[in-house]
Amino acid sequence: MSSRGVALAPPAKNVVVYRNGDPFFPGRRFVVNQWRFLTFEAFLNEVTESIHAPLAVRSLYTARHGHRVAELRDLQDGCQYVAAGAEKFKRLEHPWRAFFPIFHSCRNAGSSRALGCFYCSVFRNGDLLSPPFPVPLSKSTPLQWDALLATLTEKAALRSGAVSKLCRLDGTQVSGGEELVSGGYYVAVGDEEYQKLPYFELLVPQ
Repeated sequence: MSSRGVALAPPAKNVVVYRNGDPFFPGRRFVVNQWRFLTFEAFLNEVTESIHAPLAVRSLYTARHGHRVAELRDLQDGCQYVAAGAEKFKRLEHPWRAFFPIFHSCRNAGSSRALGCFYCSVFRNGDLLSPPFPVPLSKSTPLQWDALLATLTEKAALRSGAVSKLCRLDGTQVSGGEELVSGGYYVAVGDEEYQKLPYFELLVPQ
């Protein structure tokens, strides 16, 4: 490739994609460049697999205004989008709130009031493309550790399979719910070893 061709190569774009109509999906981050995705269809296929969409993703919309994206070049660096199948675009009230767990209602935590629960944020082991997902926990109901791991398995969808342990950012393992700290950040890990990476520095907006 000539130096002129390199100079004309468009820069990579970092975008976050949400599932249509799912306000609790934390979003999936993608790095889009001309070498990874040759066509818009190839990008949609990758989105379908990565966000575990129930049906093939056919359309991409801007998260705030619902404008349909038709080509890769229409994607804007640092922007958020909503992936949809054949259904219509469903506006998310706060598509950015997954980055800030305190804005989530405390679902299934034994209390309808935010004061009755606290929140943790969980990264996926070895994944520097996906932001952390929020985990609401009740202050009054004893935490069943096996149930928590099952919930983490469903939310994290690790390529390695089920979540078998939860680690702090320094790699030390959490052994029980009483060790979890409100507002803390953790990493969901399967049977593989914990990968010490800059999760917080790269995936949490400052």
